[in-house]
Amino acid sequence: MKSFYNQFLKNLLIFSAILGFIIWGFSYIIPHKYLSPTIPFQFILFIALTIIACYILIKASRERFSKFLNAYLLITTVKLLFFLVVIILYLFQNRSDAAPFTISFFVLYLCFSTFEVVSLVGNSKKLLR
Repeated sequence: MKSFYNQFLKNLLIFSAILGFIIWGFSYIIPHKYLSPTIPFQFILFIALTIIACYILIKASRERFSKFLNAYLLITTVKLLFFLVVIILYLFQNRSDAAPFTISFFVLYLCFSTFEVVSLVGNSKKLLR
């Protein structure tokens, strides 16, 4: 399990670096009024939550598949609710940045969720031994 977690962290670092360079490149193409100044913080939030979620899922996979599945569903639900709270709180505080913040948050959510699912499904045989 430790080797899977280390490989996951390495892949997450590579994925995050590539995604970061893409976002950085878009910052030169897209006008600044359409970019949220919170993108770096959103990026850090998604990386941290992805690491935490993977760690919890690896621990849950050591027992039964049903425990892993329950943990995955619980983590996904809690993350969605947490993200919803973050978006609502930020939008109440900064209405002028509503559209850029929401769009960048949604794009990062899709990217990191896709990465997490692909990593877990691709390595499910190693993970669920």
